[in-house]
Amino acid sequence: MASIIEVAEGLLEQAVNEEIIYTITTTNFGSSPSTSSASAVDLTTGQTVTTTVFPTNTPSEAGDVITLSALKSLVKGHKYEIRVKFTSGSNIFECLFYVECVA
Repeated sequence: MASIIEVAEGLLEQAVNEEIIYTITTTNFGSSPSTSSASAVDLTTGQTVTTTVFPTNTPSEAGDVITLSALKSLVKGHKYEIRVKFTSGSNIFECLFYVECVA
């Protein structure tokens, strides 16, 4: 059974009007990631909100870094779980981090 790895940064803060492009360095998991995908759950409501907060959801890979599309349209006071799934060699990894929307 594969485990889901929480990134070292853990909980991040993002303001309502911010649009932030996050990056994940995969060196500790596996090198040369490919076939990456991102998903988002609003933990406050329990709903999947990937298409709302990642309206353009096209992560890219370069070296050992995955660059996500801009995370935006967050709701103040809500906490989000962001999951990034990728392939390295013949292995599939999934990592996650949390974003809390602040003023």
